[in-house]
This record gives sequence, structure tokens and C-alpha cells, in this order.
Amino acid sequence: MNELVLDASVVLKWFADEGEEGFPQARAVREQYEAGGLLVVVPSLMLLEVLNIAGRRWSWGEPQLLELAGALDDLGFDVAEPELRSVAAWTARGLTAYDSAYVALAEERGVQLLTDDQQVLRLAAALALPLVGQ
Repeated sequence: MNELVLDASVVLKWFADEGEEGFPQARAVREQYEAGGLLVVVPSLMLLEVLNIAGRRWSWGEPQLLELAGALDDLGFDVAEPELRSVAAWTARGLTAYDSAYVALAEERGVQLLTDDQQVLRLAAALALPLVGQ
């Protein structure tokens, strides 16, 4: 079974409108995960980021956000926290501490990070895979 770290830029597309760029690729990853062919690891931060974007950018109300929170819980991701020193090292290389958490977790687990974040792809090229164009 393959193992990947997914960041919020990928998981958000699991709940986005079909017209969003990267939607088909993200849905294919979700289908692979739901079929049991993929182990997904995320920092707990990912869950907060998804809720934040749905509430702030997408202007979802409380009923939709509560449903999303339940859906995120139901996904059953392996939630793990990276070492703070690893996060600090990646932050020193130019990533936000938030993005560094994903990269550090991938590095510590010895797996790749699937992302749609161009800065992460640029600064952590050895660990990050692009969602689109893979």
C-alpha cells in the first residue's frame, strides 16, 4: 500500500466544485484512498485549514461546516505531528510554519507530500509531488 502526506490544497478539492483546477486529480486520489490503496497521513493542522477555508473563503455556514467536520472525521486519516525542530528547519528555508509541518511530516515518514502549492513544490522538490501534472 502506498503512503502519502496530503496537504490542505489537495484535500480541499475533495469538497470543492467540479470546476476547480485539479479537481479530477484530487478525486482520483480520494478514490484510491477510499478503495484501500493509499494510506494518508496528515498533521492535525490540515483539518483546521480545510475548515478555515470552507468557512472563510467559501462562506459556508454552520450546518455545512458541521457536516464537513464530520466528513473529515469519517475519512479516518492517520493524524501525526512532525517534530517541531523539523518544522523550524523547513521554515528557515522559506516555507511558512504551516507548510513546513506537511513537508517535515513527509520527510520524517520517508514518504512524499502531494500538494498543489507551488512554493512547497519549489522549496521541497525532493519530497513534494504536484497534484496536477503527475
